[in-house]
Amino acid sequence: MGLDNEEAVRRFKEFLIRTDYEKRLRESVNKGSRSFLVSLSDLEKYDPDLADTIILRPIEIIEELEAVVSGMDLSTKERVYVRIYDMWSDFDVKLKDLRTKHLGKLVQVEGLIRQASEVRPEVLEITFECLDCGNKISVLQTEHGIKKPTRCICGKSVFKEVDKAFRDSQGLKLEESPERLVGGEQPSRVDVILHDDLVEPTLRERLTPGNRVKVTGVLKEKPNILRTGARSKIFEIYLHAIYIENTVQEFEKLELTKEDEDAIRQLASDPKIKEKIVASIAPSIYGNERIKEAIALQLFGGVSKIRQDKMRTRGEIHVFLVGDPGSGKSQLLKYVSMLSPKSMYVSGKGATGAGLTAAVVKDEFLGGWALEAGAVVLCNRGLCAIDEIDKMAEDDRTSMHEIMEQGTVSIAKANIHANLRAETSILAAANPKYSRFDPHKEMIDQIDMPETLLSRFDLIFVLRDVPDREKDESLADHILMLHKQPKSHLKAAIDSTLMRKYIAYAKRTFEQTHLTSEAVAEIKSFYVGLRTKHLGEREELQSVPITARQLEAMVRLAEANARLRLSDTVTAEDALKAIDLMKYCLYQIGFDPETGKLDIARLEGSVSTAKRSKINTFEQALKEIEKDGSLPFKQVDLVAKAVELGMSQEDAEGIMDKLIKQGTLYCPRPGLVQRVG
Repeated sequence: MGLDNEEAVRRFKEFLIRTDYEKRLRESVNKGSRSFLVSLSDLEKYDPDLADTIILRPIEIIEELEAVVSGMDLSTKERVYVRIYDMWSDFDVKLKDLRTKHLGKLVQVEGLIRQASEVRPEVLEITFECLDCGNKISVLQTEHGIKKPTRCICGKSVFKEVDKAFRDSQGLKLEESPERLVGGEQPSRVDVILHDDLVEPTLRERLTPGNRVKVTGVLKEKPNILRTGARSKIFEIYLHAIYIENTVQEFEKLELTKEDEDAIRQLASDPKIKEKIVASIAPSIYGNERIKEAIALQLFGGVSKIRQDKMRTRGEIHVFLVGDPGSGKSQLLKYVSMLSPKSMYVSGKGATGAGLTAAVVKDEFLGGWALEAGAVVLCNRGLCAIDEIDKMAEDDRTSMHEIMEQGTVSIAKANIHANLRAETSILAAANPKYSRFDPHKEMIDQIDMPETLLSRFDLIFVLRDVPDREKDESLADHILMLHKQPKSHLKAAIDSTLMRKYIAYAKRTFEQTHLTSEAVAEIKSFYVGLRTKHLGEREELQSVPITARQLEAMVRLAEANARLRLSDTVTAEDALKAIDLMKYCLYQIGFDPETGKLDIARLEGSVSTAKRSKINTFEQALKEIEKDGSLPFKQVDLVAKAVELGMSQEDAEGIMDKLIKQGTLYCPRPGLVQRVG
C-alpha cells in the first residue's frame, strides 16, 4: 500500500525544499491563489514511491500534504489546497473503461462537459445539541445524506442543529469525446464533483458545457436507493475531482508525428492537391464535384477575427444542400460527419432547439438546475451535419440564427444566464416541398424555411435529378460496380486518416491568413461590378444581385483555399476560385428567368424583384378599382383590372389568394373581396 503517512509527509517536505516547488507555492499564494499545483510527473521523477502512494491512497495522503502546507509560514490565513495533476499516460483511463479496480485510486480522464450545475453549498460538519443536557456533538458529514448522532452521553437521543460548516460544490456530467467512439458506440458518462477552489469564479469559464477537459480525481461509489427506500447492491460511480483543466484538442489539435508532417508536406507539393482532396470526399457518391469542393473548403474553414471593438467576424463556412430525393444529400452529410473528428450528425425530425443548442435540466446529483450542452455546442470548432433541417419545428429553427452568425448560444432560463461558445460549421440538407426542385420557382415557395435562416448560409446548392443519357450511363456504371466489387472498386485519392491529419495540420499551422492586395482587388471588382450592373434602371426594377454577406463569404472561401494548399497568403488565384464557386451558386438559384438578372432574393428566400414588381402592379389595380366602385367588389373585376395593367391572370389570382390568406384582403361573401380595415 505504499509509504506510511509519516514517511510520505517527510519525503514531501524534502521534495518542496530540494526543488523549486516551495518557491512556486509562495508565488502562488502571493497572487491570491488557493490552489498549489503539484505535477505528479515531477513528483514521480523525484520520488517514485511517494508518487505511487498518492495514487493508491489519494484522499488520505493529500490531506496530510495540505497539513504540511498549512503549517508553513505563508502570507495567507486561508486554506491552501494541494492539487495533483499531470499524471503520466499509463493512468489515462477512458470513461468506458472505469472499473472496480479504480475505486478509491487516483485516475485521469478526458471528455466533454455535457452538463454543469450551479455552485451550491455542501455541508462538511454539523454541530448538534442535546435538548436534555445541552451537550454539543460535532459530526463529520462523509455520507451522501445527513448523518446524526445516535445517542448522547446522558442517554437521550433528541438533538437540534446549532451550527454547520459548508464548502462550495459543483456537479458536472462528463461525456466521452466523439473521436474516441467506435462506429455507432454510445458515449459513456460519469458525474464529477468539484469542491472549494476548483469552483472559484475565475475558474468557471473552463467549466462551460461543451468544453473539453482533463480531470484528475478519485473514483468513488455511491449507493442506488430503491423505491422502497432500501439500498441497492448495484452502486453508481462518480469522480471526486482533485484538479480539472481545459484540453483544447479540436480538429487542429490532433497528434501528428514527424512522418505525418513529412507526408502532409509532400502532398501539399502536388499541384493537383485540391483536386485530390475533392475526389477523396465521399468517393462512393458519383459526381457533385462542386458540392464536394465546397465541403472541402468548409472543413478547412476561414479565419475568425476579433475586431478592436470586440466584434467577432466568423470564419466558419455554412453550406446548404437542397434537392430531389435520392440525390445523395444524406450520404454526403453522413460521410463528412465521420471525416471530421469533432462532429455530429442529427436529423431535423429528431432534433429540437434544446437538443441542438443547450437545455436547462434538473440536476439529479446536487439538486437544482443544470446546463446541458446540445449538439452544436458540443461540436464547437467542429462541424454539425443537420439532415432534413426543413422538418424541424419553426421555434427550434430560430435557435440557429445566433449560432450561425455570432457563434454563440445564449441561455436565460430557470435563473441560469449563460453564453456558450458554438463556433461550429453547419452542413445542412433539405427536400423541396413538392418532392422535385423547380428552377423557375423561387426558393421561398419550395423550401419550408425562413429567409432569415437561408441568408446565413454562405453557399446553397441544388441537386437535381434530370434525365441525361450520358450522365445516367456513367451513374449506372458507378453504382453497379459498387455492388459488384464493394471493397475493391473505389479507393480515395487520399486516405481518410491522412486527410484528417492534413486538415488538422493546415488549421493548426495557419491560424491567421493575409489577404494580398491582388486578392482584395479581385473580390472588390466582382462585388462592385455585380452590384452596379443595372444601376440605370428604375428603383422598383432594380434587383440586388449580391450583398455584404456574400462578400464576407468569398473572403472565407478564399482563406480556406489558401489553407488547403498550406499557405498563410491569400492570393488572387485563391480569390478567383472563391468567386467562381460563389458565381456557380448564384447563377444556379439566384438567376431570375423573368428579368434575365441575378437576384439574391431568390437565393435567400425573400421576395424577388420580379415578384415585388407584380405585387406593386396588383396593389395599383386594387387602388384603381376601389376608386371606381362600391365596396365590396367582385374578385373577377379585380383580376381583370390587374390584367389590364400588364399582369397575367394566373399571377393576379395567385397574389389575390395570398393576400386573402395573409388577412390583407377578406371575402365578405363568395366571389366578393375587399381590403381589411
